[in-house]
Parts: sequence; structure tokens; C-alpha cells
Amino acid sequence: MLKKIFVLSVLSISFFSCKEAAQEEVIPTKKPNIIYIMADDHTTQAFGIYGSRLASLNPTPTLDQLAHEGMVFDNCFVTNAICTPSRATILTGQYSQANGVLDLEGHLETANQYLPEELRKLGYQTSLIGKWHLGEKPNFDYYNIFTEHGGQGSYFDPNLTESGMNFAEYGTPEYEGKKYIGHSSDIVADISIDWLKNKRDKSKPFMLMVQFKAPHDDFEYAPRYNDYLADTYIPEPASLYENGNNGSIATRGKNDSLLSVIGSSVSKRNTIRSMGMRLWSDAFTKISNPDFDASVGTNLDLSDKAYTHATYQEYLKRYLRCVKGVDDNVARLIKYLKEEGLYDSNTIIVYTGDQGFMLGEHDYIDKRWMYEESMRMPFIVHYPEKIKPNTRTNAIINNTDFAPTLIDLAGGTAPEQMQGHSFKTILETGEEPEDWQQSTYYRYWMHMAHAHANPAHFGIRTKQYKLIFFYGKYWVDTKDPEATWNKKSWGNRFEMDTPVAWEFYDLSKDPKEMNNAYNNPEYKAVIADLKNQLIAKRKSLHEEDGDKYPHIQKVIDAHWND
Repeated sequence: MLKKIFVLSVLSISFFSCKEAAQEEVIPTKKPNIIYIMADDHTTQAFGIYGSRLASLNPTPTLDQLAHEGMVFDNCFVTNAICTPSRATILTGQYSQANGVLDLEGHLETANQYLPEELRKLGYQTSLIGKWHLGEKPNFDYYNIFTEHGGQGSYFDPNLTESGMNFAEYGTPEYEGKKYIGHSSDIVADISIDWLKNKRDKSKPFMLMVQFKAPHDDFEYAPRYNDYLADTYIPEPASLYENGNNGSIATRGKNDSLLSVIGSSVSKRNTIRSMGMRLWSDAFTKISNPDFDASVGTNLDLSDKAYTHATYQEYLKRYLRCVKGVDDNVARLIKYLKEEGLYDSNTIIVYTGDQGFMLGEHDYIDKRWMYEESMRMPFIVHYPEKIKPNTRTNAIINNTDFAPTLIDLAGGTAPEQMQGHSFKTILETGEEPEDWQQSTYYRYWMHMAHAHANPAHFGIRTKQYKLIFFYGKYWVDTKDPEATWNKKSWGNRFEMDTPVAWEFYDLSKDPKEMNNAYNNPEYKAVIADLKNQLIAKRKSLHEEDGDKYPHIQKVIDAHWND
């Protein structure tokens, strides 16, 4: 009898011990907070951590420190280097053709803004502050966004629409917003800190998207930065003056006949849109620097490099002053996070740009190109609980991968409609999985838009090679008398077909893309393999033209084997 009682007691103790252990096992892990910070047009050249020619200027001390404490991605790429499509891709995890936002005139329906919706399902409170530029009402619990100029916003004294107000574009009768006094970068940081401090539900994990307008053109920096870099020489890219064998008849025209038309420039090469047209104009300088003498641009000797040199120096100083404003405001945000115990705890901080940007390379400004400086995105992740400091990876990721990764880190699973892939394993281990993607797809749809005049093109980039196909047509068939498109959109030459051409770069030997080696017989097999990869990738991503864009498919068929 005593033996039986003893056995029952042992079983009872074991049962309750197992029950307690089971209860301990099912206690959910605290979900990480997510702060996603994105600056408009902040390119990798304008960081210290990426080691470009501008690194010696120390343009981003705060962001470099953030990077040193986390992971830096050296091969992060955009899939369509223009603001609205990139932002749509980040929220949907889809390429442009899948999400329907091909160009700056695209809108992303509220119901299709998958990232905040998926995080909400996981118990997150979601917030978006700053630049939006996607037309439709944001699918966030809280938002406070720029609504002027189609969502582009103003650098100074901008109008913003806050959740709870009537959502409509600034200037329309339905608009209900608020004017904030000051510089937009300061205002975005102010509102973000206020939300963290006073408006969020502190019982829930949160995702806060902080989206700066800067350093988008026309580079109107806060006046306190007037003296920053004022007497500093800004290193110049060699390709600003000598472009070697970069490009093709698609970018230059036959016998260079289109050099004055295609690709907005630093120099006076492009007679329709060059940087000097903006910089040496009182209209674009007086707000930041009332004492600026715009006449300097008209007093230069235009027969030599003086104009290009002076324009580049002024261009980069304004751009970097905007970058400085972003870096300083990120420092303010980090200071608050540290004071509240959020910085080193369970908080993920991401910093990126919405694409890259040309800072005079190949005598180009703006973005849109598949060339490295435009296609490459900065991408930094700070997450002390999972990421070892001072780690870097050359794994290829693109902006379709952002949403699946953030959802995965939050404990969820990306919905089937997302085309990107989670790189959570890379973040946590620092290692690239054996089956990880070895290439990325790119497509610029707009074609000869906004006087920047970039021909439409698509292509594939691996770690070593890049293959680009310029097909030179707008996505609407402008030759079809029944076709309709926005003919009032400023600076667009959608009806101008441009020459068709291929470009190929061996990035291991030619990282600055100074030699289009497409016609080099040594690369015949490599190019043939890349074309096969491109066909397969376009098919798998549903990025083919086929019946939807037959006027483009006709060009592809005719020139695929050129």
C-alpha cells in the first residue's frame, strides 16, 4: 500500500512538473518592435560605411554607427528605380507588373498594402510618418503624411494629413490637413518621436515607418547647414568627364546623336534638363540660402570643364547638406529610443533609401537607370538580440524581400501573393543559405519621362555580371490611335521611340561600368546564359510582356538575338 502511494505521489509530482514546463514552453516570445527608416534618394555613395569616394567626408556618422552595431547589405537592389513603384514594391512584396504600380502616376489601393495589414494580424500597431507618394489612403493605424505636389511634399512648411482627417490631395476642396512650420526632415522626426512618446499603445508591439523627403531634388536643406562643406572640395567621379565605353546607341544614339536628349546631366550636355538649370536659378536657392549668388553659374567659362566642375560641387554640397539633416534627425530619434530603453532591447531598426541616385557618375543625375549607383540601395539592420555587430553580407536581396522579412521577424508568414523572400536567416546567422537567389531582376517602365529622358529597359544582375536590354518604348502603345495616356504630364516624351540595344558589364573587372562588353566574343557564352536566366526569371515573376504589351514583345522578339 505504501509503495502504491509512493508511486502515485511520484507520478503526481511528475505530472505537475511537466504541466508547469509545458506552460513555460507556450509562453509567447515578445514580438520585436520595428522601426523602418527610409530617406528619399539616399544613395550608397553618400555614406561612410559603404566606402565610396565621398566616405572621407564623413557624411553619415550616425548611420555609420548604426551600421557598425548591426548588419550592412552590400548587394541590396531596387527592382524599379523610381519613388512610387519602389514604395509600392516595399509594401506589397511584389514587382511592378504584379502590384500594378509601374510609374510615378500609379496608385496603390489601400487593400493591397499588404505589409501593414499582415503585421496588424500579428498584433502590431502600425504607423507611417512622412513621405507617402502612393495616392490612396494608407492602410496604417496611424499616419501623418505629406499631401502636397501629389504626395511629394514641400521641404519647408509642408502640409500633412493625419489619420482621422479627410484624406485628399492638397489643393482639392476635400483636403483637410495641417501646415507645419520648419524643415521637413525636422518635422518628420518631431512627429515620429511624438508618436512614440504620446500616441502609441504601449501594450502592443509596433511598426513605425519614418520616411524623409530629403535628399530628393531640389535639395532644399535647412539653413543651419549653409556652412557645412562650404570650403570643402567634393571628390568627383572620373566618368563625369570621360565616360569611356559606357552605354550604347540606346543611351547615346547613333554617332552620339542623342547625347543632348537622353539622360539628364550635370554638365550642359543635356540641353533639356541639366543640373545647372536648377542650381543657378534664384527660384531654387533662396529658401535655403538667401545670400546665394546664382549668377555665378552664368559667369563661368563655358568652353571648358569649369561649368561642370562648379555645378557638380554645388550639386553635391546641397545634396549632402540634405543628407546631413537626415543623419542628425536619425540621431535625435536614436537618442529618444535610448532614453526609453527601446534601442538595445527588442527593437529592429532598418535604414534604407527608396532606391539609389546618380551623383554625377557617367554625367548623370537622378535615378531610373539600371546602372549601379541608381540600382543599388543602402540597407542596414540593427537588432542587437539577433544580429552580431560589424557584420556584412554580399547576399543579393531586393526590395520585394523587405516585407516578407519583416513579417518573418515578427513571427508571421508572408502571404502567397508576395514574390519576395525572407532573408531572416541571413540576418541571424550572417550566412547566405545554399539555395539563396543568385540574381535580381530590374525593370524601368516610364520611358523618356520628366525630361530626365531615360529609355525603358529591363535586365538581370548577378554578383559578377549585369545584362541590360533597352527596348525603348513606353508601356502604352503610343502608335495605337485608340490608346490613352497622360499627355499633360510635364516633360514627358512617351511617343519618342529610342534605339534598341543590349549592354553587358563584367562587374568583377569593371565595377564602374565603363566598358559595355556586349560585343566582346569572350563573353558570348556568359551572355547566352544570362539571357536564358533572364527568360526564366521574367516567366517566374510574371514579368513577361506577351499579350499585355504586344508592341514591346515585338521589339523583344526582333532584337533578342542581336
